[in-house]
Amino acid sequence: MRALTTFIDNKNKYQALFRGQRTEPLYEVQTAAGRKRVAEMIDCDLSPENLSCDGELPRAEVNRRYRELTAAARDLVKLDPSVAQYMYEFG
Repeated sequence: MRALTTFIDNKNKYQALFRGQRTEPLYEVQTAAGRKRVAEMIDCDLSPENLSCDGELPRAEVNRRYRELTAAARDLVKLDPSVAQYMYEFG
């Protein structure tokens, strides 16, 4: 679950930059809707354009990002198998 927790923490920290003083996290896995949102975000981040920053990243960085995202996706599917339908690679 460490990969999923890291993914969610990073996304929430990034979103906090744009959301001002609001303290509730945007991404969470306690509710079905929250798990769906996280699954959709992982799927979005795994798209070739986002994964490689439109081909600008070195292959080693793309591979690192892919490993992190797929580990988070596996953790999420273990937590709730029904979210696999929202992720192309795991559905």
